[in-house]
Amino acid sequence: MRAAVVRRFGEPLVIEDRPIPNPGPGQITVRMQASGLCHTDIHAANGDWPVKPTPPFVPGHEGVGTVHAVGSGVASVSVGETVAVPWLGYACGECEYCLAGWETLCLKQQNTGYSVDGCYAEYFLAEAAFAARVPAGVNVFDAAPLTCAGVTTYKAVKVGNVRPTDLVAISGIGGLGHLALQYAKIAGGTVAAIDITDEKLQLAKELGADYVIDARAENPAVALRALGGADVAIGLAVDDKSFATAYGGLRRGGRLVLVALPAAGTLSIPVFDTVLNGNSVIGSIVGTRADLADVFALHALGRTKVIYETRDLGSVNASIGDVLHGRAKARIVLQP
Repeated sequence: MRAAVVRRFGEPLVIEDRPIPNPGPGQITVRMQASGLCHTDIHAANGDWPVKPTPPFVPGHEGVGTVHAVGSGVASVSVGETVAVPWLGYACGECEYCLAGWETLCLKQQNTGYSVDGCYAEYFLAEAAFAARVPAGVNVFDAAPLTCAGVTTYKAVKVGNVRPTDLVAISGIGGLGHLALQYAKIAGGTVAAIDITDEKLQLAKELGADYVIDARAENPAVALRALGGADVAIGLAVDDKSFATAYGGLRRGGRLVLVALPAAGTLSIPVFDTVLNGNSVIGSIVGTRADLADVFALHALGRTKVIYETRDLGSVNASIGDVLHGRAKARIVLQP
């Protein structure tokens, strides 16, 4: 099978021929049809974060395809079914976090395309219990971005406790942000979309943003405060300055939800103001299997729209360059 492999951090991925993996007990082999390109994959390929993957490895964690083979003991899915393989590739199911419904905090978790090989390949090995069924009628190219960009921003809106009439600032209208905007609207929020490109600001308008803020022309914090301040700000732009301005645009009692992970990201906040204003800064990491089921259900009902373009797996390095330079309108979906 063809796979895109990280051989060394910071170098272009190499297209290799690898054997099709055979499933062990509790596992399935999935024939990939679509795999979204997430910024996390780029961080993985560059070894940006303190906890690093071990080369050589195959990145990718927005994989959707059909079950090709099942291992012993698998009863949850069958050969031929369409499934999605998310970032959370495994959690123990027994620790305090798993039992409390926070399996994404499990200390024994395995992460697709990071600690285990991922979806930039024609076939992929997955734990059956963590492969989500894709509802009938949901396009595989829609399902791929929903598997991470969707579930991550859906969870961020939940963690931010967005309520009807809340002003919600979405910082970064890209692969994640265009979906965050839609989930905030579904929750009843009034959305202020922040970006630095004409194309993405126009996309925000088309998707129903109530306000658009061009961070090239005005300070987003000042613009948000002019609107009364954000009840919730969701930080999706991979940039420290965007976090600081989002925090600065909060109203009293406002909540900043951090999602994007810059390689050496930091956020300095004034303790005095934070305490007096009753503001919160919250980290939100992807979503659970239950969250992903909600995301697919909403899409099947026609409540969300995924903006993407498809490319061949062989274009992975050029596609990474386009994401890094802001040339991708929203999500790039690779076809293995």
